[in-house]
Amino acid sequence: MIRAPRADDATAICRIYNHYIRETIVTFATEEISEAEMAASIAAVSAKFPWVAWEDEGRVLGYALASEWKSRCAYRFSVETTIYLDPAAGGRGLGTLLYADLLERVAAAGHHSALGGIALPNPASVALHEKLGFEKVGHLKEVGRKFDQWID
Repeated sequence: MIRAPRADDATAICRIYNHYIRETIVTFATEEISEAEMAASIAAVSAKFPWVAWEDEGRVLGYALASEWKSRCAYRFSVETTIYLDPAAGGRGLGTLLYADLLERVAAAGHHSALGGIALPNPASVALHEKLGFEKVGHLKEVGRKFDQWID
């Protein structure tokens, strides 16, 4: 079931996101986020932009959200989107369903453009974005540093 996240989802969402912080380069965050920080983020982001969670048998298995792309007024119709799945939930098509739902909500909210930034290499994320109609428009070389390596 796809639904809006609730404050009590912070524990599950932290578990998912903190895995990616600790184990991967797909997020440039380097410090784990607390449940209180996540609950505050859910409230703040959800008040302005679409955010969805995938719940299966009472357990959150993934989430996707839109956020501000840039702060200048002319960018107000563009959003940055992101998605994270529980590592055990991959490969079942949940990401496609969840992200497609988010993109429908983004359009319904009046946003014109959705942008996704992908840390490379990440072939699964590239494939997901392309499947949903995203097109590569640029490649930023070595803009992040994590685990003692430069990341595009």
